[in-house]
Amino acid sequence: MQFGRTYEEFTVGDVYRHWPGKTVTEYDDHLFCLLTMNHHPLHMDSNYAEKTTDFGQNVVVGNYIYSLLLGMSVPDVSGKAIANLEIESLKHVAPTFHGDTIYGETTVLDKTPSKSKNDRGIVYVETKGYKQDGTLVCVFRRKVMVPTETYIKERGWGHLPGGSPGGEQPGRPELKSQEK
Repeated sequence: MQFGRTYEEFTVGDVYRHWPGKTVTEYDDHLFCLLTMNHHPLHMDSNYAEKTTDFGQNVVVGNYIYSLLLGMSVPDVSGKAIANLEIESLKHVAPTFHGDTIYGETTVLDKTPSKSKNDRGIVYVETKGYKQDGTLVCVFRRKVMVPTETYIKERGWGHLPGGSPGGEQPGRPELKSQEK
């Protein structure tokens, strides 16, 4: 299974549809709010949300949706990344509610070789998140520094320790022998 891409594997205009989607639960939303100390009652207090907001129910905190989409994109976009360089823009387009399922897709907008090191490049992408009914909920653009094939080869990626095939798993330890 491929995990991320090298600079050469990105083509401007390609669209990666991330799979699977994620159904957002009340627990997910509350845990994220608690971990990030976001105690706004719109996200945490169903009585408040029902009685005092236009939505009539809790709204999932937008940064969770962004984080979820970013995570969904890792196998397709940044699994080999050297660094995430910039989040250029982030737009929360429509609300997400408990029970909604989020799907994401990323479009490659541009790519440029690094000006300082020839073993890496910068990929510029836009990720969009949709609900199960096709409603766009979140859009963000970012720049990711990714390795070239040269970078990968110089570090011995592309095989398991000992030379056995099995995909790129850099840093994976070998199983120690249990012989006695």
